[in-house]
Amino acid sequence: MTAGERSVRIDIGICTYRRPELQATLESLFRLAEPMGVQLRLIVADNDAGPSARALVDEMRVHSPFPIHYVHCPESNISIARNACLAESDADYLAFIDDDETATPLWLAELFSTLMHSGADAVLGPVRAIYDGRSAGWMRKGDFHSTMPVWVDGRIRTGYTCNVLLDMRSPAVAGRRFALSLGQSGGEDTHFFTGLTDDGGRIEFARDAIIEERVPEKRASFSWLAKRRFRSGQTHGRILAAKNTGLSRARQTGLAGLKLVFCTAMAAAKAFSPINRNRYVLRAALHAGVVSGTLGMREIRQYGAVEAA
Repeated sequence: MTAGERSVRIDIGICTYRRPELQATLESLFRLAEPMGVQLRLIVADNDAGPSARALVDEMRVHSPFPIHYVHCPESNISIARNACLAESDADYLAFIDDDETATPLWLAELFSTLMHSGADAVLGPVRAIYDGRSAGWMRKGDFHSTMPVWVDGRIRTGYTCNVLLDMRSPAVAGRRFALSLGQSGGEDTHFFTGLTDDGGRIEFARDAIIEERVPEKRASFSWLAKRRFRSGQTHGRILAAKNTGLSRARQTGLAGLKLVFCTAMAAAKAFSPINRNRYVLRAALHAGVVSGTLGMREIRQYGAVEAA
């Protein structure tokens, strides 16, 4: 960077709700390899009714190599917290990481490098699940909790907020907000990124921008996975319903129903192979959610106060 050039600024948003794991998340960010010529700032958006994370943030601020901005948004609605990060950020780029994840040292540098070289509007990275010995064998071997993007016809059409870098100057990003109606059910990120690509934005993938997430006992169950897949399907179905009316929507419902039947039959055929059987059952739950979403049924609630309880 030559003399007189303005340094690039990146904010990192962390939305939190009563999670002691926030400390480990912040500590991992303190160890980031800072990209050359980049100024970093952390934004912690506390979504609890009371400012329960403020004391921890104040304590951690003393040890942070980067400024930390704390904002209290007390509505137990994750979309409000995510939108607070968007509103509070005045940087060129905004990254998101969850409050139960830890970043590897090169995480942000890899996201930033990919965005610079690709010219994308957003870049996703992988989230690697860390299982303990109490998790079921089929779950560990099948790695059912790790997060990766999905390519459709060679493109990433939607994304997630657990590992992403946004170009805040992009017309496809600027002014965009997370849907408040999805802030307790989940799926607000799918809705956000689908809108981004529908409006001409492009999402790329940084394979080495790794974030790790330990799988807690309450999530290490088949029932939690099934609820999450069903809810994800509901969000997709809701998006399809918004884009299609009449016979077109009925066709989408019918197609999802056929996929549900196929996955159910395949699950029965793979009954003695736990990994394959459970993958098909979870796919069936996803398509059942799509049917539910296209029919306008209300999304189930899975996060915020519901999860904490």
